[in-house]
Amino acid sequence: MSETLMKSQFPAPGQQNGRRLSQAVDRASRVFEQRKLRFTKLRQQVYEEIAGIHTSIGAYDILAKLAAKGTRLAPISVYRAIDALMEAGVIHRLESKNAFFACRRPEHGFEKGKRPLVLACEKCGSVAEVDSGDIFETIGQMAAAADFTPRVKFVEVSGLCPRCVGDNDQT
Repeated sequence: MSETLMKSQFPAPGQQNGRRLSQAVDRASRVFEQRKLRFTKLRQQVYEEIAGIHTSIGAYDILAKLAAKGTRLAPISVYRAIDALMEAGVIHRLESKNAFFACRRPEHGFEKGKRPLVLACEKCGSVAEVDSGDIFETIGQMAAAADFTPRVKFVEVSGLCPRCVGDNDQT
């Protein structure tokens, strides 16, 4: 995979620009509509906090950001919104950190059996989704051979993104 493509998989950590955030919110709204789910004001607010950055974010951090903007909520309200966003497939959970990040590859949610491989940078916190190839099929085969029924299948790999590898080379 080219270095340019990999760097685009790992956008610079920090705030999402306004135009891209607006496009992400529009895309999420269409997904909710296609799945006949309600994209309520609270779900949109929570989604904007998650999609507004290129790293993962925890539920209590979302709660704090919303409170700083004048929206005071009970934690259960944020967790319910997160559950709905995950059900719609517009966000994912970074299991290792119990945090959430916006799906940047909406096409994988509509192809049966297609799940992304999650790559998380240990240094800057950026998160990318890449094609998982046959990893999940292999997991299914190995589980079946062990007479095991997986409930949740995800693969998360931590390491250094191209930007942070480059930073390490310069130090």
